[in-house]
Parts: sequence; C-alpha cells; structure tokens
Amino acid sequence: MLNQCRDEARLVSTNNVIQKYKPCQDNIQRGKQMNYQQNTSHRFRMFPPVVKNLLIINAIFFLATIAIKSSMHIDLTDYLGLHLINASKFQPYQLITYMFMHGGFSHIFFNMFALWMFGKVLEEFWGPKRFIVYYLITGVGAALIHYVVLHYQMAPVLSVINDYIQSPSHEKLMTFINSPNFRPLSYDIQNHFNEFKIAYNNLISNNPAKALQLSADFMSQYKIDFLNLPVVIGASGAVFGLLLAFGMMFPNQQIFIIPIPIPIKAKYFVIFYGIIELYSGISNTPGDNVAHFAHLGGMLFGFILIKYWKMRDKNKNNTIYY
Repeated sequence: MLNQCRDEARLVSTNNVIQKYKPCQDNIQRGKQMNYQQNTSHRFRMFPPVVKNLLIINAIFFLATIAIKSSMHIDLTDYLGLHLINASKFQPYQLITYMFMHGGFSHIFFNMFALWMFGKVLEEFWGPKRFIVYYLITGVGAALIHYVVLHYQMAPVLSVINDYIQSPSHEKLMTFINSPNFRPLSYDIQNHFNEFKIAYNNLISNNPAKALQLSADFMSQYKIDFLNLPVVIGASGAVFGLLLAFGMMFPNQQIFIIPIPIPIKAKYFVIFYGIIELYSGISNTPGDNVAHFAHLGGMLFGFILIKYWKMRDKNKNNTIYY
C-alpha cells in the first residue's frame, strides 16, 4: 500500500506542472491497522518491552516502599510522591517518580492490569518510543491539571492564613482553629499545634503581644505543613491517557467490563468513563481521595498529543513534487 502511494507520487512528478500532491493518507492509516491486525496473529507479544519494564519498575517501587517503611520507618511516599510545586517538600523528579508509587495492593493491581491490557496493544501499534513518550507526557500532564485545580481549591484557605500572618488577633485565631479551614490531618500539623497550644495558653494572659507573635509564627508553620499535605501517587493519570488513546485508535473495538454482561465499543466506554470522572471531580465528595482531575488531565494531554501527532504526520506526508 505504501508502494502504491509512492507510484502515484511518481506519476504526478512526470507532469510538467508544479503541483502539491497529498499522499493517500487514509490508505496509509488503514494499512497500519491491517498490518497491526496481521501482526497480532503472528508475533503479538503478551508483554512488549516497554510495558514489561513499566510493570517491573512499578512492582519494585511498591515492594521497596513496604520494605523500607517496615525496616527503616521511612515513608518513600513522602519523598517520591508528588507534592505541590510551592511546597517545601517538592522536588522536580517527583513529576516522574509519583507515577511509580502506589498506596496499596488494589491500587497497584488495577493500574497495572489496565496498563497491561491497553498498553500492550498501543505499544505494538505505535512502537516503543512513541508509546513511552505518550505514557510519560500524559502522566506529567495529569499531575499538572490536578494541582492547578487543587491550588484553586486551596486558595481561600491560603488567603485566610496570609491575612492572619499580616494582622494576628486572638479572635481571628479562635475563628480559624474552629473552622473547617484548620485541618490537623498530618503528624507534623498535629505535633506543631500541640506545642503551640501549650505555649500560647501560658502567654496569652501575661504577655499578649508575645502570644500573638507566637500565633503568627504558628500560622506560618501551618502554611508550610498545609502545602506539604497533598501528595499524589499512582499511575492512574497515565493509564487514563492510555484508555483515551485506545478509544481513539480503536474506537469500534468491543471490550467487556465486569459486571456488564454485554460488550461496549471502546469509544463509548471512554466517553462514559470521562463523564463519570468529571462529575466525581466537580462533586468533590468529602472523604473521596481519588484524584479525578488527574485522570481527566491524563485524558486531556493524551487527546492533545494524539491530535498533534496526527497533524505532524499529515504535514510530513504533504510533499511537493517537481
């Protein structure tokens, strides 16, 4: 099929008129899909190299997290999970390492199952280089979208904290501590608050000015701890990018989803799952620790990247012959 396109190009070049020839790109794309289908019957691999190595790396990170925490009492999630960019614990490498960290067996099992199920098909279709680029970009994009949304959600609390640091008062302190804005959810926050509470109560009667300065210092520390509190881990963002890619590359491929007894076309499944994630993210149900906007971010960056590749490949095939 590719040779046929080249033959057509040569026929155009024999004319004495300079013209722009558009290769039969639809035929090329159909040829790739036909070649893929032929390859699946002859040399389709259950574990292509990139997918296999991603599974191994995720397993190593998971086992290392358990072993180091039990033996050395060090939580690798705090170092390799992704913190907010303006948090003191943030490190640039976390944009990559967070994708290989998981919070439990079910978390890593379902992510790795989806990575294998969709990833093996896409790696065979795209090739290893394009596949790993896509996987990493969607993973990083998922984190960026999640933290843009999270920063917007945290902005009101940060505004209250900054206002208190500028003008502390006993009334403002009591209001803040008794409001939903104060959340002692981490060991650091709880420990700092307990120490502050004892010192503040001892000073407020005898030296109110010093007590207020102490409260401002506590709020500054609380801001640091508050920014360090959110940590994102998991390959879900990149996996949702793979899900979207599968739906775009093989829109009419039927897949079975337990417990639904009938097959669903991939394109409908992707749309349905995307709507669920959008609804869940907007609802922001208390106690829901799933990063829904990270999932949507992986899908968004995947969509943009696939469209960019298609446009670039199309421009490469638009050749001028003389």
